Amino acid sequence: MKPSISILAPLVALAPSAHAAYQLNLDSRDSMKQVTSLLAHDMMTYYQGNLTGQTPGLLPGPCASDLCYYWWEAGAMFGALVNYWQYTGDDSYNQVISEALQFQKGPEANFNPPNQSKNMGVDDQDFWGFAALDAAEAGLPDVPGQPSWLALAQAVFNFQTNLWDAKVCGGGMRWQVYSFNAGYNLKNTISNGGFFQLAARLARYTGNQTYVDWAEKMYDWMAGTHLFQETEDRLWIWDNTDTNNGCIDVEHHVWTYNYGTMLSGMAYLYNLTENATWATRASHVLDGAFKTFFPDTLDGTPPDSNLGGNVMTEMQCEPTSVCNNDQSSFKAYLARWMAVTGQLIPSLQPQITAKLRTSAQAAMNQCIGGDNGRMCGRQWYSSVWDGSSGVGQQMTALSVVGANLIDSSMVPLTADTGGKSASDPNAGTSAPIFPHDEFPEITTADRAGAGILTVLVVFGMAGGAYWLVS
Repeated sequence: MKPSISILAPLVALAPSAHAAYQLNLDSRDSMKQVTSLLAHDMMTYYQGNLTGQTPGLLPGPCASDLCYYWWEAGAMFGALVNYWQYTGDDSYNQVISEALQFQKGPEANFNPPNQSKNMGVDDQDFWGFAALDAAEAGLPDVPGQPSWLALAQAVFNFQTNLWDAKVCGGGMRWQVYSFNAGYNLKNTISNGGFFQLAARLARYTGNQTYVDWAEKMYDWMAGTHLFQETEDRLWIWDNTDTNNGCIDVEHHVWTYNYGTMLSGMAYLYNLTENATWATRASHVLDGAFKTFFPDTLDGTPPDSNLGGNVMTEMQCEPTSVCNNDQSSFKAYLARWMAVTGQLIPSLQPQITAKLRTSAQAAMNQCIGGDNGRMCGRQWYSSVWDGSSGVGQQMTALSVVGANLIDSSMVPLTADTGGKSASDPNAGTSAPIFPHDEFPEITTADRAGAGILTVLVVFGMAGGAYWLVS
């Protein structure tokens, strides 16, 4: 994700209706499938990449305002559509999914295409890798003559292992891949947690110990930083830490997807290893997510708010209506990853199901806007449309309703349980090595030499100017 300025949402007065457009019955699979079908359809009205003259895989952009979407969110959207197919059996979008993922894979087949690499974030690449893994785990057939879904995710993993930065703050990965991008100084949770989840899922699918080792290495580093903070009542997972001050503090922002990516990674590792430590850690993260994003009350919410400790809320930005397009989609990932966690750690499923059911019903409170009367807003706790709409809002509603369709037949596949996606452990290894590994660290002597050279150049230029004037 890229740095962005939060903007105020349109006025709630745009849609005073207090009646849900959808009559969702969570006890009826047919009802849930019908609702998710319409939610998916409305989400895809924003996508034009399958039209003549458009670029497959891209949502409207470039981003000069709020009326566009960064590259990563398109990858996340295709992951949501894979899950939609898995939940409902409706394959209407499968060809679009395959076309988009293959078109955006880039020349090294590691989701680093030339049209995006100049501003590539580690987390951006992760979400496309997640979508490829969603396809592999759901059994979407590989495209003949193209890299397999599993190989695309393996190529992302192989590229990102070169980003491990032990020289600064003892490890972890920077947010941005290239140093000329704003935010390169940050080591953030979603980039590092994204790699953790990627490694954990590859470990479970392939059974390869290398992926387990990398997942453990990343978790140990994150747990040893200020990104994780224990208080008396919960675990806080903060957004980022700054390498410019030695990672001694953090930005105290909390987002649903940061908890979600850690939670699901732990669930995959527990399911693979049967190590109870991972289940305990997952339970701890889940408890922190419940206490943070499912509040009983919240300052700034309308008096008729339906919170009650069971309605998912992006508490950092929703009550003040300052969520940007990125943040408007975050709840989708926590919903999907909570659902998968319930499958992989069955002891956690009852409490997860309770939160997802209530949140899905509440989400319908916001799917009452737009010209068709059913476009979704953000504030699920309110029965008055908040005036916002977009890909993220549709994706969150789609994901939380769809998550209630998951059953035991939809446990993510592995190579040993019916997964057919071909493995390529060396995928993407021909990609250029990460720049910070190609050059030695700058020393004091280097800086002194550069200073002397700069002085000589300045005097030379001044002398040349004087000669020309004379």
